[in-house]
Amino acid sequence: MNTQKSQQGFTLIELMIVVAIIGILASIALPAYQTYTKKARFSEVILAATPYKSAFEVAVQTGRITAIGDADAGTNGIPAATAGATGVVASVTMTDGVITATGTAVVDSVDYELTPNGIVAPVQWSDTTSTCIATGLC
Repeated sequence: MNTQKSQQGFTLIELMIVVAIIGILASIALPAYQTYTKKARFSEVILAATPYKSAFEVAVQTGRITAIGDADAGTNGIPAATAGATGVVASVTMTDGVITATGTAVVDSVDYELTPNGIVAPVQWSDTTSTCIATGLC
């Protein structure tokens, strides 16, 4: 009686192909994941500009700001500028109505800059001069 034993398991070439496929997928997924985590961390920088934005809008609506030059950090109800890293936020300033929030090296030290359309309510904000746009973080 001839009975053949059936093969069980994978050959070496099959295992090498699987490892190569996993390596290719990992090389694509890792950079995408790193960009995703930087974007998530940069949201803290964007959020840090919110108190300045709100205070400016309130000051415009209540008439405390009559010229764009009056809109500086620490004046007319606008919070004082912050410096010194807290999390991923290096600093937040406001000069002549322009809010600049700067990230730390964790988020490539890029800026999020908001410029108001003026001192007419409702205030519209523009972030076209932000360096975060070029890096894809905002």
